Amino acid sequence: MVLLWQLRSDGGGKRMNKFDTLKDDDSGDHDQNEENNTQKDGEMEKAERDKGQSSSKRKAVVPGPAEHPLQNNYTFWYSRRTPGRPTSSQSYEQNIKQIGTFASVDQFWRFYSHMVRPGDLTGHSDFHLFKEGIKPMWEDDANKNGGKWIIRLRKGLASRCWENLILVMLGEQQFMVGEEICGAVVSVRFQEDIISIWNKTASDQATTARIRDTLRRVLNLPPNTIMEYKTHNDSIKDNSSFQNTKITL
Repeated sequence: MVLLWQLRSDGGGKRMNKFDTLKDDDSGDHDQNEENNTQKDGEMEKAERDKGQSSSKRKAVVPGPAEHPLQNNYTFWYSRRTPGRPTSSQSYEQNIKQIGTFASVDQFWRFYSHMVRPGDLTGHSDFHLFKEGIKPMWEDDANKNGGKWIIRLRKGLASRCWENLILVMLGEQQFMVGEEICGAVVSVRFQEDIISIWNKTASDQATTARIRDTLRRVLNLPPNTIMEYKTHNDSIKDNSSFQNTKITL
């Protein structure tokens, strides 16, 4: 099992499990009649459901005192799956794990400094960094009409390229495409690693071209680097992120 982050001694990384408040209640009066038992069970079930809903409501993430706020809140996600095993959108959604959300530069570094670098991951693994409220899924409302630029990297480059990409994305001063950027993904595979950046509107060719050109510059890619673009609609049809892509230099 990959250790994604360590809990800090000050509790900054601690997460509450929404099931912590759900306790088995063995204190019922077993001599009551069936009607009373049914009513009590119903009340207990409602109480537990209300507790679960209450505990699952997350406190809004905001910058702390004297911290440096970001223009948008972002969420880190992690996923890992067995290669070759077909996945549905439901099983994929169950497989992606939320690491945490941050609202400031300071909070970002607290997460990032304890995370394993992509180059040290093994197997079929992905890190995702998306704006808060957007899931790293093709079908998400913010993504469904968009697509992604794909850059295939030889082994050994993923950590540096990933860090450069997410720092530029968080700064929101380089791409200059408004709210088009949804998030970024680094995909660790056996033969290669893949960086991708997702945008909202695949049909806007001027915007996708600007994102491509900015990627070349901020990642310092050689002029002959092959870049591929794929719409999320095509990914849904293929049930694949990286097959049948459109290649551009």
